[in-house]
Amino acid sequence: MKIFIAGATGVIGLPLVRVLCALGHQVTGMTRAGAGVDRLRELGASASVADAFDPKAVHAAIDVASPDVVIDQLTWLPATPADIIKSMPNDTRLHREGGGNLLAAAQSLGVKRYIMQSRGFYLDAPVGQLADETAKLRYAAPGEIGESTRAIGEYEDKVCTSTLLEGVSLRYGFFYGPGTWYRPDGVIAQDARDGKAVILGAGNAVWSFVHIDDAVAATVAALTAPAGIYNVVDDDPLPVAEWMPAFANWVEAPAPTRASGQEALKLAGEEAVYYHLSLTGASNRKAKGQLGFRPRPLLWKK
Repeated sequence: MKIFIAGATGVIGLPLVRVLCALGHQVTGMTRAGAGVDRLRELGASASVADAFDPKAVHAAIDVASPDVVIDQLTWLPATPADIIKSMPNDTRLHREGGGNLLAAAQSLGVKRYIMQSRGFYLDAPVGQLADETAKLRYAAPGEIGESTRAIGEYEDKVCTSTLLEGVSLRYGFFYGPGTWYRPDGVIAQDARDGKAVILGAGNAVWSFVHIDDAVAATVAALTAPAGIYNVVDDDPLPVAEWMPAFANWVEAPAPTRASGQEALKLAGEEAVYYHLSLTGASNRKAKGQLGFRPRPLLWKK
């Protein structure tokens, strides 16, 4: 296939390009000018230099590539998760405007299939249950998290209800593994070894992770699978109070400290506390059935 990837040099974009090129697909990666161009060419992909916020540039880039499939892997993430809330407005704008530009161009140019990155860790489900693909994102979440979920949810609705192309939304869990924050030599592990890991409140929020290579495999499968929404998460959703100490042990760090609910609000703010008290895990049953998804066990689970 001819495949166009926006965000092609990101955490999932670059390994996805590598696999698709290895499988013999003709890949064009959209990136900004700079080192990303050489990274893509080294893998055997074509590089298209365009700004996602420029609708004319995006349209021209997709027009030249003439792809069968457009994949949106755009993200705006900081170097450290400590800055995630600060970076969210830029990330939200990127999904709303950049994603909107990609989708509009793909529809007007007659692209057959469109695959977008969505969130498998912001899904709204009753306490004690896993969210399936009918779940909506957490639109009522506080602050910038709510802004992000509403923008991504609106984008997901446009993709999956389009009558002009086959829309696929991949709701990934928190990425872990090579190139991510969650790996033995990553920033989260170093923070844990420095004694900075803290469980806020009860730590009862349930997180769904996914190994980056398993996420890539699911994305490749989505090239030909039935259109629709898929939760691309592992089999091991765990509360923060369980996965964080297990992760610390895995990377040979001391056990996390604890902060009460009131202390947590003062220490980290409402949005950070939300990650530790309010998230629910997701079910991967549909992805297993229709994508042939076979995620590895969470590497640090005891």
